[in-house]
Amino acid sequence: MLWVTALVAAPVLLSSLVVGAVIGLIQAATSVNEQTLTFVPKLAVIALVLVIFGASMMALLADFTEDIFAEISRIGQ
Repeated sequence: MLWVTALVAAPVLLSSLVVGAVIGLIQAATSVNEQTLTFVPKLAVIALVLVIFGASMMALLADFTEDIFAEISRIGQ
């Protein structure tokens, strides 16, 4: 369960981390200290990642759910 959770969350978290680090470096280099500046790029990148990887993430969750229910029915027999 933890491995599936990590696989599903990783694309969103890693892309958000990378965008936040890049924006942070740009803000440090330009001395722009605006906290809300990172929000829109992160939101756009997360939306793009969900569009690209959303189907595979949902397929992984669906397969995991099917396996769980199959295991429950096997144990109940």
